[in-house]
Amino acid sequence: MHIEKRLEELGLTLPPASTPVANYVSSVQSGNLLFLSGHGPGKGEGKMFKGRLGEDLNIEDGYASARQVALNLLSTLKSALGDLDRVKRTIKVTGFVNSAPGFYDQPKVINGASDLLVEVFGDKGRHARSAIGMAALPGCIPVEIELIVEVTD
Repeated sequence: MHIEKRLEELGLTLPPASTPVANYVSSVQSGNLLFLSGHGPGKGEGKMFKGRLGEDLNIEDGYASARQVALNLLSTLKSALGDLDRVKRTIKVTGFVNSAPGFYDQPKVINGASDLLVEVFGDKGRHARSAIGMAALPGCIPVEIELIVEVTD
């Protein structure tokens, strides 16, 4: 599968890869695993949401934010690997959701990222996952996501 072509078929454009804002790197490879630092929604396509799910934002807003985060993660993958076809499979998604007290639909929010990864990579996009509620996230972003992928040489 040619992932760049698949992105085009889906009408998706990758934003520019983000650069770290503190003392860390965007990705670290160990053996055939590539670990991506937590990413937020950034300023890609679509509306930039800020706030807490269940207070300022609804599930649809969170889903859209998680989808944008997945696009940002793909940009970092492309920057790190040079070619998205080097992704053998997605291993683990860890999603953090800025949640108001009493908000319990974190999995529905993180589905935005999971669904996009499967749309882009097919079965190679299926992954293990955690969806965790947080009291706050940096910059009042609604979603932050970490990604682990297996890569080929």
